[in-house]
Amino acid sequence: MPAMLPVPTDAVPRPTGVMGSSLASLTGVGNPFGLPAASGVVVVVVDGLGASNLQARAGHARFLSSRMAKRDVIRTVLPSTTAAALASLTTGRLPGEHGLVGYRALDAANDRLVNQLSGWDAAMVPETWQRCPTIFEQASDRGIETFAIGAARYADSGFTRAVLRGAEYRVAASIEDRFAEALDLLNGGPERLVYLYVPELDQASHAHGWESDRWLGLLEQVDAEIAAFEQRMPRTAGLLVTADHGVVDVPAHRHVLIDSRPDLVDGVRHVGGEPRFLSLYLEPDLGAGERAAMLDRWREAEGHRAWVLSRDEAIDAGVYGPVDDDVRPRIGDILVAARAGIAYYDAREPDRRAESMIGQHGSLTDEETRVPLVRGGAFRRA
Repeated sequence: MPAMLPVPTDAVPRPTGVMGSSLASLTGVGNPFGLPAASGVVVVVVDGLGASNLQARAGHARFLSSRMAKRDVIRTVLPSTTAAALASLTTGRLPGEHGLVGYRALDAANDRLVNQLSGWDAAMVPETWQRCPTIFEQASDRGIETFAIGAARYADSGFTRAVLRGAEYRVAASIEDRFAEALDLLNGGPERLVYLYVPELDQASHAHGWESDRWLGLLEQVDAEIAAFEQRMPRTAGLLVTADHGVVDVPAHRHVLIDSRPDLVDGVRHVGGEPRFLSLYLEPDLGAGERAAMLDRWREAEGHRAWVLSRDEAIDAGVYGPVDDDVRPRIGDILVAARAGIAYYDAREPDRRAESMIGQHGSLTDEETRVPLVRGGAFRRA
């Protein structure tokens, strides 16, 4: 197994505790983060806002950066990608339990890769593929009203059904509108748990890079909206601001085309995962010796700039947390997680539009896995 695999220990704060602690602040039952009691809670998820990204642009996000001390940084799940991280945030479980183990994962029953964000269909039912009850469902059982605020295009998606089930979905188009809706919900009744999703920074990073002027302008807008929201929200309500992953920029000349080495793809049936965390699913009829040889070839070729693991090694190392037997086949036979500033692609793909993305994430580096957990309102640190 590769040395120095950066898998967080059980003692490291993770996104799995965010929603549960928020609910506990309303009910007084269990509280991993020790949040004080609150009359209502808003959890803001800024997709793609890593702690390193925020620290590097602190002057453009003075509110958030002034509130984020070293102890206000947590470690997201692995792989550091939206589907896995948001499912962990809203269920309180790690990917090996809830089952969303990456961006593109194997649906073994139908011998296909499935996009975990947008690929839901009748053969992959959200309510059963995502295997754990959500915190929203648990809150409803305790009489707590829960809400999720986001764009209209997400309202009825399979991913929403998988990770936000139990919450009443409220549509709000703009960032400003979403915070206005959250304020109305806090003022509309006691003991309400509100999830507010901001995808715009992540979208800008993919299209333009997180070091672009476009990303910077959105960061300033988000920071200003959060600061203004805290000023207007009830003083007894709590506010948490977090993210699903950080971002690294990968220019086109840093792309690695895996099909340029036939010996690395011969015997690979499906290339899943994401560009910085490949999940390679091997042909089922490959013998143990052929599988071991394939793993050795990948280590020889990419071990100098990536962590290369077998499925068993990754599970034993705790990459996915506890792994249920039903989830195990969804994890690649070989996993390739970039350490250097590269991204892996397969030029045999019929749709190569993904190669135009600049901002990337998914791997195990600090830049991708360290995310903020900024506290405000009744949760603000003394």
